[in-house]
Amino acid sequence: MKPYFLLLQNANIEEKIKNAPDDGYQIGVLIGSYLPFILLVVLAYWAYNRAKKRKE
Repeated sequence: MKPYFLLLQNANIEEKIKNAPDDGYQIGVLIGSYLPFILLVVLAYWAYNRAKKRKE
């Protein structure tokens, strides 16, 4: 299952930007590529703080 998941996540950003219809598309690709990482960091931070508060 893991290899299939990694194949779905593998995206060639340079190719997407090169084939973009206009310049506004570049912003969408940038947001779409960084948003999952940012959400994962926020979720990890929230879980860490919640576990830390539970110990106290």
